[in-house]
Amino acid sequence: MGRERHTLRGVELQPDRVAEIAHRPVAELRRRDVAIALLSVAAEDALASLPAIRRGMMAVGNPLSAPFWESAEEILDKISSSDATFGDVHGWLEATGTEPTGIIGLHVWEEPSARSPLQEEMHARLVGHLEERLSAGEIDPDQLATGNEEARREYLALQERWMTTPLADGRIPMTVLLDEQDEAFLADWAAADAEARTALQSVLDRVGNRLLPADELRTAADRLRADIARPGWPGQMLVSFSGRTAEALPTDDTELWLTLATSVASPQGDPLSEEDKEFARAMEWAEDEDLKFGSDPDDVVGDSEPDELSAAIAAVCALDHFDWLAVMSALVNGGPGTPASAADLARYVRDFDPDEIIGLEVVPNDDDFADEDLDDDTVEGYDDDFDELSIEGLFLHVTAMWSVLGAIDSDDRLTALGWWGLPEAMRRAWAEPE
Repeated sequence: MGRERHTLRGVELQPDRVAEIAHRPVAELRRRDVAIALLSVAAEDALASLPAIRRGMMAVGNPLSAPFWESAEEILDKISSSDATFGDVHGWLEATGTEPTGIIGLHVWEEPSARSPLQEEMHARLVGHLEERLSAGEIDPDQLATGNEEARREYLALQERWMTTPLADGRIPMTVLLDEQDEAFLADWAAADAEARTALQSVLDRVGNRLLPADELRTAADRLRADIARPGWPGQMLVSFSGRTAEALPTDDTELWLTLATSVASPQGDPLSEEDKEFARAMEWAEDEDLKFGSDPDDVVGDSEPDELSAAIAAVCALDHFDWLAVMSALVNGGPGTPASAADLARYVRDFDPDEIIGLEVVPNDDDFADEDLDDDTVEGYDDDFDELSIEGLFLHVTAMWSVLGAIDSDDRLTALGWWGLPEAMRRAWAEPE
């Protein structure tokens, strides 16, 4: 919980040791320095050390304040009794008046050991700025320590101003940090694509040849062109997912079908943020009559529901590599006739065992953990938390468009065209950028 730290047991902190950790004299120690030192040892030892630290700081004319020492005792008691949350600990640290808030705008500070050199630099610069503002009397840590909401808002606003103001060298902290974050995200996503592509290929290799059903493809392509020529659902939804205009779609039957099928798994319309993806997973739908396809994106029902296209893209983008691999594995192995309703697809995700696919080390809907890192109790916990109905809701958009593509039939079963084409579309979705 709280800051990432390695606690030492049986260690009583003295003021000189706190000063050594902070790299400044006892007379110049800040609340943040003391807090970080206290969090570096076991809570019981930190509690036992409080009187000695407090006396030592008073002796050199740096007593801090009663609210700080009271808050320190309170949080250490909570940690000792295992009642403290991450938010409790980090909130206490932030209330020292010189610890940056964990989330500022769109930027999230990593834990110290995970920070990049740029994050480390900007974090240190911001700490220095907060120390200057504290010395100037612009920050009241006692108000922060006692939970004053106005003081917390002002504290965050002060940090936001610094993050969006150019430094002497012209860099804007928020901009360079978010640019780095974007680069890291794209690199991680490319690595996940490559891993998923390899895993899918191992499934396809085991199944063997899947012949393209030429007659089904021709019929499906003719029907798609007729749909696209008409306004509204379903043609315009597929065109919008592809990120192209109707005129820019391929004229070749195979390319047309694969382009549209690929965009169902990887929409090329307006990009969605991670916040949008999380929103999609938690989203509860309005009634059908409340949503109109093609309406003004700013004109949402009750100022809270997205238009149908945005909602559909958000839902599909909330599906991750694990979800798609689970579905592709079941459909490819099952072949034509395999049940493929939204409920079936959610069930395939629930039952998927990644160990069956060579090189795949992921956990459902959580890119932060590798399968090998989890013990049986943790994996069981993920099973308990799996929300099958939510996943089914996300796949409803997929199956609706698969039906239009002819990948599944009127009974929601995989067709020969779907058996051939859906894996090919996924390979394109996960292909390396040209």
